[in-house]
Amino acid sequence: MMDGTDSQQNEGIRDFFMPERERMLGLLLLAFMILGISLSPGCRQFRYRFRNAPPEQFVPNPLDLPAAPDAFVWSQVIDAVDDYFRIIRETPVQNADGFILDGRVETAYSIGASCFEPWRKDSTPGFERWQGTLQSIRRRAIVTVRPRGPGYTVEVVVQKDLEDVGRSVTETQSSVGIRHEASIERRGRLVEGTPETLGWIPLGRDSTLEQVILSDIFGRITQKDTQGLLHH
Repeated sequence: MMDGTDSQQNEGIRDFFMPERERMLGLLLLAFMILGISLSPGCRQFRYRFRNAPPEQFVPNPLDLPAAPDAFVWSQVIDAVDDYFRIIRETPVQNADGFILDGRVETAYSIGASCFEPWRKDSTPGFERWQGTLQSIRRRAIVTVRPRGPGYTVEVVVQKDLEDVGRSVTETQSSVGIRHEASIERRGRLVEGTPETLGWIPLGRDSTLEQVILSDIFGRITQKDTQGLLHH
């Protein structure tokens, strides 16, 4: 009789610890998978972005650019901005034959890149990328190029907004927030149980991304013409 009781107790203890052992094996397997992915060649850019912060050297904004053909300057500005955002409107700069016209680039809003999207460049490493991972952030850029004699000045403005998310559609509303006016507000169809987007809250300018874009533009225009950039 005692042997039967002891065997039942042993089986109960074994059944109790079995899920814990399976859980530990699962965690070990996940750790090995993450280690293997981080060591793979395809994730070098991912590791680079976490180890390297944005440039600490301050770049003036607006930034003076050296003298160069207006078509070349504009093509480099467009190529640089296009690496970060999708361009929706552009007015090319003109600075030749006595005709002077400011250039302007406007981009579409882009939802901020998260830590799981290291190939995207619209969020700088560190705080900005972690904030884009934990919250809904969007950005857009406006770049202005102004002729200054034979040279130019370029100004980059990156606007940053935070999504204003309301409570769940099915969540009960307190009496404090009930509206008693007679107007009727109609909204589109919403998925039950999901939060409702009320709009976007301006957070000002993303100066770190502005610095990166300015440095990119300056480097493109001032680098030596080793690949025939001036002849495109």
